[in-house]
Amino acid sequence: MASLSDRRRMLPASDAEPQLSAETDSVSNNHREKQRRVAGRNSPRPRPVRQRSFKRDFERVAAETYLITRLTFTLLQYLGIGYRWITKVLALVCYAMLLMPGFLQVAYYYFFSSKVKRSIVYGDQPRNRLDLYLPSEISEPKPVLIFVTGGAWIIGYKAWGSLLGLQLAERDIIVACVDYRNFPQGTISDMVNDTSQGISFIINNIANYGGDPNRIYLMGQSAGAHISSCALLNQATRESRKEDGVSWSISQIKAYFGLSGGYNLLDLVDHFDNRGLYRSIFISIMEGEESLKEFSPEIKIQDPCIKDSIPLLPPIILFHGTGDYSIPSIASERFADALKKAGARADLILYDGKTHTDLFLQDPLRGGKDDLFDHVVAFVHANDNDALAKDATAPPRRRFVPEILLKLARKISPF
Repeated sequence: MASLSDRRRMLPASDAEPQLSAETDSVSNNHREKQRRVAGRNSPRPRPVRQRSFKRDFERVAAETYLITRLTFTLLQYLGIGYRWITKVLALVCYAMLLMPGFLQVAYYYFFSSKVKRSIVYGDQPRNRLDLYLPSEISEPKPVLIFVTGGAWIIGYKAWGSLLGLQLAERDIIVACVDYRNFPQGTISDMVNDTSQGISFIINNIANYGGDPNRIYLMGQSAGAHISSCALLNQATRESRKEDGVSWSISQIKAYFGLSGGYNLLDLVDHFDNRGLYRSIFISIMEGEESLKEFSPEIKIQDPCIKDSIPLLPPIILFHGTGDYSIPSIASERFADALKKAGARADLILYDGKTHTDLFLQDPLRGGKDDLFDHVVAFVHANDNDALAKDATAPPRRRFVPEILLKLARKISPF
């Protein structure tokens, strides 16, 4: 397709122009035809490119929407459609609608920002994908936070970390959100293996995206905190036993952040059953009652057989809200105590009255000062004076949702 200037040059002559002879006209036509061919090869073609780009983005949005819808129906299929879950689903719909102004802004950033690299393949399973959130400018290697999302082991999805990725990228931290197989596509060992494989991929490839492989941090939220802590402990155990096939080193993780996690499954079975994640389903996810101890980091850390693994663990910081009813804060308190007794470096930070979603959704959508966000950023930038100085003068994080909607959402949250 010729450019606009070429099309103008190819307009027919006006009636006032002298008529050309047949021979001259033929030569002129041949010349113009050559111009058209050259212009077609060399001139930019913005409109078709935009059309193809829009089509590709639309297809991605449709695929993401389909997957999220399928995860929702899978959850309902396993939980059943009783009165309890009808009310929870209605509450969830209202909750999402109240926060929709923020969700739409984050979704636009997720799908259309050039700084988000979506669905990078890290393994051979269908859900072995990860998203990268990059700072606007990368003149030198940046610290990296690997994030494992929650979702009750059934609806976990990498895009749930997009708000965190957006806000940390603004502070020059690369965020990698790892996806993993959910139940029934996989059980807990599949989720842990997927997460470990994702961590390995990031450690070994993040330099290609401007990340610093010597400054990598691991974080998990809710079920993701449980899965990632299992992956961390398994890796430490394998290294202490000098097992073959170790593709990454626990020493490459500078710190682990556990947000609103559950670390002792034996204590949580009845609690989840009372809240609707029925015992039979939970046992199936965890591969039987005999596996509950194996996948309980709080219990496993006390096993004398793995005492050589403890010194390998990075500093562990656990965050939890005392108003969390989905996973009570006592879960983090007991895990922190068990870690300290075993000789690990552990710290616990409790947020008075904060719920399961306050720390991860409402507070970040509120913008401004956020203690959890500030704790994570300060820890990641602890040895970087330039980054700390930049943080001190950074503008307040912007608000995504009006305060009245946030307060209403908190009241009706089903979590």
